[in-house]
Amino acid sequence: MPSVFGVGVSCWIAGLRLIFRPELRLFVLLPLSLNILVFSGLLYLSIQQFEHWLAILMPSLPDWLLFLEYLLWPIFVLLLLVIVFFTFTLVANFLAAPFNGLLSERVERLLDPQASVPEFQWAEFVAVVPHSMAREWQKLSYFIPRVLGLLLLSVIPVVNLVATPLWLIFGVWMMAVQYLDYPADNHRLNWGETLAWIRARRWKSFGLGGTTYAALLVPGFNLLVMPAAVAGATVLWVQEQQQSDKAE
Repeated sequence: MPSVFGVGVSCWIAGLRLIFRPELRLFVLLPLSLNILVFSGLLYLSIQQFEHWLAILMPSLPDWLLFLEYLLWPIFVLLLLVIVFFTFTLVANFLAAPFNGLLSERVERLLDPQASVPEFQWAEFVAVVPHSMAREWQKLSYFIPRVLGLLLLSVIPVVNLVATPLWLIFGVWMMAVQYLDYPADNHRLNWGETLAWIRARRWKSFGLGGTTYAALLVPGFNLLVMPAAVAGATVLWVQEQQQSDKAE
Protein backbone atom coordinates (compact mmCIF):
# COMPACT_ATOMS: atom_id res chain seq x y z
CA MET A 1 0.00 0.00 0.00
CA PRO A 2 2.96 2.48 0.15
CA SER A 3 2.24 3.90 -3.31
CA VAL A 4 -1.43 4.44 -2.44
CA PHE A 5 -0.41 6.06 0.85
CA GLY A 6 1.90 8.33 -1.14
CA VAL A 7 -1.05 9.66 -3.15
CA GLY A 8 -2.43 11.25 0.02
CA VAL A 9 0.99 12.70 0.85
CA SER A 10 1.40 14.21 -2.63
CA CYS A 11 -2.09 15.72 -2.46
CA TRP A 12 -1.21 17.40 0.83
CA ILE A 13 1.97 18.85 -0.67
CA ALA A 14 -0.03 20.08 -3.67
CA GLY A 15 -2.46 21.73 -1.26
CA LEU A 16 0.40 23.48 0.52
CA ARG A 17 1.56 24.95 -2.78
CA LEU A 18 -1.97 26.03 -3.71
CA ILE A 19 -2.56 28.14 -0.60
CA PHE A 20 0.05 30.63 -1.82
CA ARG A 21 -1.89 31.31 -5.01
CA PRO A 22 -3.11 34.94 -5.19
CA GLU A 23 -6.67 33.80 -5.99
CA LEU A 24 -6.88 32.02 -2.63
CA ARG A 25 -5.07 34.55 -0.45
CA LEU A 26 -8.17 35.98 1.25
CA PHE A 27 -9.69 32.55 1.88
CA VAL A 28 -6.43 31.33 3.40
CA LEU A 29 -5.87 34.36 5.63
CA LEU A 30 -9.28 34.09 7.31
CA PRO A 31 -8.84 30.58 8.81
CA LEU A 32 -5.11 31.20 9.26
CA SER A 33 -5.73 34.28 11.44
CA LEU A 34 -8.23 32.37 13.55
CA ASN A 35 -5.81 29.46 13.80
CA ILE A 36 -3.05 31.74 15.12
CA LEU A 37 -5.36 33.13 17.82
CA VAL A 38 -6.51 29.69 18.96
CA PHE A 39 -3.03 28.15 18.97
CA SER A 40 -1.54 31.12 20.83
CA GLY A 41 -4.15 30.93 23.58
CA LEU A 42 -4.03 27.16 23.99
CA LEU A 43 -0.23 27.10 23.83
CA TYR A 44 -0.07 29.57 26.72
CA LEU A 45 -2.49 27.42 28.73
CA SER A 46 -0.50 24.27 27.97
CA ILE A 47 2.78 25.80 29.10
CA GLN A 48 1.15 26.84 32.36
CA GLN A 49 -0.42 23.42 33.02
CA PHE A 50 2.08 21.04 31.39
CA GLU A 51 3.75 19.74 34.56
CA HIS A 52 0.40 19.30 36.31
CA TRP A 53 -1.06 17.28 33.42
CA LEU A 54 2.13 15.20 33.17
CA ALA A 55 1.91 14.36 36.88
CA ILE A 56 -1.63 13.03 36.31
CA LEU A 57 -0.52 10.77 33.46
CA MET A 58 2.72 9.49 34.99
CA PRO A 59 2.20 6.40 37.16
CA SER A 60 3.20 6.44 40.82
CA LEU A 61 6.13 4.09 41.30
CA PRO A 62 7.48 2.56 44.52
CA ASP A 63 10.91 3.71 45.64
CA TRP A 64 12.68 0.63 44.30
CA LEU A 65 11.31 1.31 40.79
CA LEU A 66 12.03 5.05 40.69
CA PHE A 67 14.82 4.47 38.17
CA LEU A 68 12.08 3.62 35.63
CA GLU A 69 10.90 7.23 35.67
CA TYR A 70 13.81 8.16 33.42
CA LEU A 71 12.60 5.60 30.89
CA LEU A 72 8.89 6.39 31.19
CA TRP A 73 9.16 10.19 31.22
CA PRO A 74 9.82 10.58 27.45
CA ILE A 75 6.91 8.23 26.65
CA PHE A 76 4.45 10.24 28.72
CA VAL A 77 5.75 13.59 27.50
CA LEU A 78 5.09 12.36 23.95
CA LEU A 79 1.64 11.13 24.99
CA LEU A 80 0.80 14.50 26.51
CA LEU A 81 2.04 16.37 23.42
CA VAL A 82 -0.13 14.16 21.22
CA ILE A 83 -3.19 14.85 23.39
CA VAL A 84 -2.50 18.61 23.45
CA PHE A 85 -2.08 18.90 19.67
CA PHE A 86 -5.14 16.72 19.20
CA THR A 87 -7.17 19.13 21.34
CA PHE A 88 -5.74 22.19 19.56
CA THR A 89 -6.83 20.79 16.23
CA LEU A 90 -10.37 19.97 17.36
CA VAL A 91 -10.94 23.47 18.76
CA ALA A 92 -9.35 25.31 15.83
CA ASN A 93 -11.26 23.35 13.21
CA PHE A 94 -14.56 23.76 15.01
CA LEU A 95 -14.22 27.54 15.03
CA ALA A 96 -12.86 27.81 11.49
CA ALA A 97 -15.30 25.36 9.85
CA PRO A 98 -17.28 27.93 7.80
CA PHE A 99 -14.07 29.47 6.43
CA ASN A 100 -12.58 26.05 5.66
CA GLY A 101 -15.65 25.06 3.69
CA LEU A 102 -15.35 28.25 1.68
CA LEU A 103 -11.63 27.67 1.08
CA SER A 104 -12.34 24.13 -0.13
CA GLU A 105 -14.97 25.41 -2.56
CA ARG A 106 -12.55 27.99 -3.99
CA VAL A 107 -9.75 25.44 -4.33
CA GLU A 108 -12.05 23.08 -6.22
CA ARG A 109 -13.14 25.82 -8.60
CA LEU A 110 -9.48 26.68 -9.19
CA LEU A 111 -8.65 23.05 -9.98
CA ASP A 112 -11.80 22.35 -11.99
CA PRO A 113 -13.70 25.38 -13.33
CA GLN A 114 -16.51 23.05 -14.39
CA ALA A 115 -16.95 21.63 -10.89
CA SER A 116 -20.54 21.02 -9.91
CA VAL A 117 -20.02 22.40 -6.41
CA PRO A 118 -22.58 25.19 -5.81
CA GLU A 119 -21.22 28.72 -6.13
CA PHE A 120 -20.85 30.42 -2.76
CA GLN A 121 -21.99 33.98 -2.23
CA TRP A 122 -20.63 36.11 0.61
CA ALA A 123 -24.16 37.27 1.33
CA GLU A 124 -25.00 33.67 2.23
CA PHE A 125 -22.16 33.33 4.72
CA VAL A 126 -24.29 34.01 7.81
CA ALA A 127 -26.74 31.32 6.71
CA VAL A 128 -23.91 28.84 6.12
CA VAL A 129 -22.48 29.20 9.64
CA PRO A 130 -25.23 27.19 11.43
CA HIS A 131 -24.90 24.36 8.89
CA SER A 132 -21.11 24.32 9.32
CA MET A 133 -21.44 24.24 13.11
CA ALA A 134 -23.98 21.41 12.89
CA ARG A 135 -21.59 19.46 10.67
CA GLU A 136 -18.76 19.98 13.16
CA TRP A 137 -21.00 18.67 15.94
CA GLN A 138 -21.50 15.53 13.86
CA LYS A 139 -17.76 15.11 13.70
CA LEU A 140 -17.44 15.72 17.42
CA SER A 141 -20.12 13.12 18.15
CA TYR A 142 -17.96 10.69 16.17
CA PHE A 143 -14.65 11.74 17.73
CA ILE A 144 -15.56 12.33 21.40
CA PRO A 145 -16.52 8.75 22.44
CA ARG A 146 -13.29 7.48 20.89
CA VAL A 147 -11.26 10.26 22.50
CA LEU A 148 -12.78 9.48 25.90
CA GLY A 149 -11.85 5.82 25.46
CA LEU A 150 -8.28 6.81 24.66
CA LEU A 151 -8.14 9.17 27.63
CA LEU A 152 -9.32 6.35 29.89
CA LEU A 153 -6.55 4.12 28.57
CA SER A 154 -4.07 6.96 29.09
CA VAL A 155 -4.61 7.10 32.87
CA ILE A 156 -4.65 3.34 33.56
CA PRO A 157 -1.18 2.28 34.79
CA VAL A 158 0.69 -0.14 32.49
CA VAL A 159 -2.17 -0.11 29.96
CA ASN A 160 -1.33 3.51 29.17
CA LEU A 161 1.97 2.37 27.66
CA VAL A 162 0.02 1.42 24.52
CA ALA A 163 -1.99 4.65 24.52
CA THR A 164 0.58 6.69 22.57
CA PRO A 165 0.51 4.57 19.37
CA LEU A 166 -3.28 4.35 19.59
CA TRP A 167 -3.51 8.15 19.88
CA LEU A 168 -1.25 8.51 16.85
CA ILE A 169 -3.26 6.09 14.71
CA PHE A 170 -6.57 7.63 15.67
CA GLY A 171 -5.14 11.13 15.27
CA VAL A 172 -4.10 10.36 11.70
CA TRP A 173 -7.56 8.97 10.91
CA MET A 174 -9.20 11.98 12.53
CA MET A 175 -7.14 14.36 10.40
CA ALA A 176 -8.30 12.56 7.25
CA VAL A 177 -11.95 12.64 8.28
CA GLN A 178 -11.76 16.25 9.47
CA TYR A 179 -10.41 17.71 6.24
CA LEU A 180 -11.96 15.43 3.62
CA ASP A 181 -15.33 16.32 5.09
CA TYR A 182 -15.11 19.86 3.67
CA PRO A 183 -15.22 18.95 -0.04
CA ALA A 184 -17.68 16.15 0.76
CA ASP A 185 -20.00 18.57 2.53
CA ASN A 186 -19.72 21.03 -0.36
CA HIS A 187 -21.07 18.25 -2.57
CA ARG A 188 -23.93 17.61 -0.14
CA LEU A 189 -22.77 14.20 1.06
CA ASN A 190 -24.30 13.37 4.41
CA TRP A 191 -22.15 12.19 7.30
CA GLY A 192 -22.60 8.49 6.61
CA GLU A 193 -21.83 8.92 2.92
CA THR A 194 -18.73 10.94 3.76
CA LEU A 195 -17.33 8.24 6.06
CA ALA A 196 -18.06 5.60 3.41
CA TRP A 197 -16.23 7.70 0.77
CA ILE A 198 -13.19 8.06 3.02
CA ARG A 199 -13.13 4.37 4.05
CA ALA A 200 -13.24 3.37 0.38
CA ARG A 201 -9.97 5.31 -0.02
CA ARG A 202 -8.51 4.37 3.35
CA TRP A 203 -4.80 4.37 2.51
CA LYS A 204 -4.93 7.55 0.46
CA SER A 205 -6.80 9.14 3.37
CA PHE A 206 -4.18 7.89 5.82
CA GLY A 207 -1.49 9.47 3.64
CA LEU A 208 -3.27 12.82 3.81
CA GLY A 209 -4.03 12.50 7.52
CA GLY A 210 -0.54 11.31 8.42
CA THR A 211 1.12 14.21 6.64
CA THR A 212 -1.25 16.63 8.37
CA TYR A 213 -0.50 15.16 11.78
CA ALA A 214 3.26 15.20 11.25
CA ALA A 215 3.14 18.82 10.07
CA LEU A 216 1.20 19.79 13.20
CA LEU A 217 4.21 18.83 15.32
CA VAL A 218 6.51 21.34 13.56
CA PRO A 219 6.49 24.63 15.54
CA GLY A 220 5.65 27.66 13.42
CA PHE A 221 4.94 25.61 10.31
CA ASN A 222 1.90 24.12 12.04
CA LEU A 223 0.08 27.44 11.61
CA LEU A 224 -0.14 26.67 7.88
CA VAL A 225 -1.42 23.14 8.41
CA MET A 226 -5.14 23.92 8.48
CA PRO A 227 -5.40 25.72 5.11
CA ALA A 228 -2.86 23.35 3.53
CA ALA A 229 -4.83 20.31 4.72
CA VAL A 230 -8.13 21.77 3.48
CA ALA A 231 -6.58 22.43 0.07
CA GLY A 232 -4.84 19.02 0.02
CA ALA A 233 -8.07 17.21 0.89
CA THR A 234 -9.80 19.07 -1.94
CA VAL A 235 -7.03 18.07 -4.36
CA LEU A 236 -7.58 14.42 -3.39
CA TRP A 237 -11.35 14.82 -3.79
CA VAL A 238 -11.00 16.33 -7.27
CA GLN A 239 -8.54 13.65 -8.39
CA GLU A 240 -10.86 10.89 -7.21
CA GLN A 241 -13.89 12.45 -8.87
CA GLN A 242 -12.03 12.89 -12.15
CA GLN A 243 -10.89 9.26 -12.08
CA SER A 244 -14.47 8.18 -11.35
CA ASP A 245 -15.76 10.24 -14.28
CA LYS A 246 -13.18 8.67 -16.63
CA ALA A 247 -14.14 5.19 -15.46
CA GLU A 248 -17.73 5.88 -16.42
